[in-house]
Amino acid sequence: MLTAMIIVTLVATLASSMLWRQWRSVQIEAAERSRAQSSWILTGALDWARLILREDRRSGSVDHLSEPWATPLAEARLSTFLAADLSDSDAAPDAFLAGRISDLQARFNLTNLAQAPDASAPHREALARLCELVNVDASTVNLLVAGFVPRTTGMEANTEGSADAPLMPFSPAQLSWLGLDANTVAALAPYVTILPRPTQVNLNTASREVLAAVLGLDLASADRLVQHRQRTPFRAVNEAASLLPGGAPSDTLVTVSSDFFEVRGQLRIDQRAVEERSLVERRGLQVVSLARERTALALPAAR
Repeated sequence: MLTAMIIVTLVATLASSMLWRQWRSVQIEAAERSRAQSSWILTGALDWARLILREDRRSGSVDHLSEPWATPLAEARLSTFLAADLSDSDAAPDAFLAGRISDLQARFNLTNLAQAPDASAPHREALARLCELVNVDASTVNLLVAGFVPRTTGMEANTEGSADAPLMPFSPAQLSWLGLDANTVAALAPYVTILPRPTQVNLNTASREVLAAVLGLDLASADRLVQHRQRTPFRAVNEAASLLPGGAPSDTLVTVSSDFFEVRGQLRIDQRAVEERSLVERRGLQVVSLARERTALALPAAR
């Protein structure tokens, strides 16, 4: 009897172990399938965004917020399209996609600080005004200038094999690397960007704070620019001359077209939510993906 009980216990243990291993394999396979599906869908969404930006350039070189690329994609259900047969769509996994394209030249480009002193002086002044407008401590300007001025030298040193060059931030969220506190980073993040090369600010897409900082205006004057472009987008920089106390702005600071955009896609499939952010550059009719970052999102707990 004792031997029989030991054998039964051993068989039950082995069977439980085999069932657990099989369950674990099924879960791993399901997670891998979900990851692959998410990757393909988000890649397709990025290609779609690149097509939109390419067709937008075909229609003209002026970029403003009334164009198709500036219209966000509301969360749309994809389960019907994922099903092999429409009659079996109820069995398909629930998948929802949302996305939007943002003009990164609507923000102040911190890479402008890495230019020669004469060229970067207006940008340093603009950054000081921006910090004042968003209630950020004035010492932030010195930290950012000190962090970005040696950027070119550091990159050259890296090409020569030096390991002494500091690691530079690639997104506003990483500005804490330069000594900025979390509150300062959060305050600046909506208004600044870090692009591969110096750029101008787009008059048709920038916020009033960025326009006021770059053009040396008060917020009321910047508001007039925003209200005017909502009715009639600027087709050339000199069209803003009548709205500015100093006349036409410098085309080294502002523009009416953009080359850099952020494509953001968010996918919800089964119990997995993923967001992908891509930096793309438009070079003529070619739209090149420069960087992609994918993060998992936490879903709200079911009640």
